[in-house]
Amino acid sequence: MAAKRPYAANTQSVDDYLKAILELSGPDEERVTSNGMAERLGVRAASVTGMLKKLSAARPSLVRYEKSHGVTLTPAGKKRALEILRHHRLLEQFLHDFLDYPWDEVHEEAERLEHFISEKLEDRIAAKLGDPLTDPHGHLIPERSGNMSERSEVNLLKWACGVPGVISSVSDRDPSALRELERMGLKPGAQIVVEAGLRNASLLIRVNGQAPMRVTQPSAARISVLASARNSVTSG
Repeated sequence: MAAKRPYAANTQSVDDYLKAILELSGPDEERVTSNGMAERLGVRAASVTGMLKKLSAARPSLVRYEKSHGVTLTPAGKKRALEILRHHRLLEQFLHDFLDYPWDEVHEEAERLEHFISEKLEDRIAAKLGDPLTDPHGHLIPERSGNMSERSEVNLLKWACGVPGVISSVSDRDPSALRELERMGLKPGAQIVVEAGLRNASLLIRVNGQAPMRVTQPSAARISVLASARNSVTSG
């Protein structure tokens, strides 16, 4: 990842937009709607449209945007988004491991800091942490080269009953939800089995071989799972 950004619009707002597109588009790099962007960023759809037009007109262009057809990242936009995402997740892990921040507080702190650390500081943080693969919530950390590893996660709501799995990651956007997941032991690395029944309002889940407990659908929707034998990543 280059130390200098290849465009003039060098602002926190630009970084926020690029990272949001990267996260919302998923591994298949699907088009992201303006409404989806507005909901993620907490701004009006009209503001999203204006910013996407600016990012599309930048040199080099950072997004491919067509009205009513959504937006995707260009190679330049994806490179910068991955750089910011790497900053964010490394900072989360550093705050958690070395400054004793609980996992429900690291996201907001990393959001503030991710735009301002130098590449030198990024490298030192990564080295101090031992070049981790994931952050405290189990999310993959982009590599220094700009590559992003891949894994075939499944949302817990779609996980088959009776099939052993391991929690791979959880959503980090709601601190109160993270505290509840921690209380129930639903953290990355936990072994789970979904018992039959109770799919309408909640799931019956056995965690680390203990007695089954009820997990509401909103909580389950925040959890991603891998089959125990496939809890690995591949470079992409």
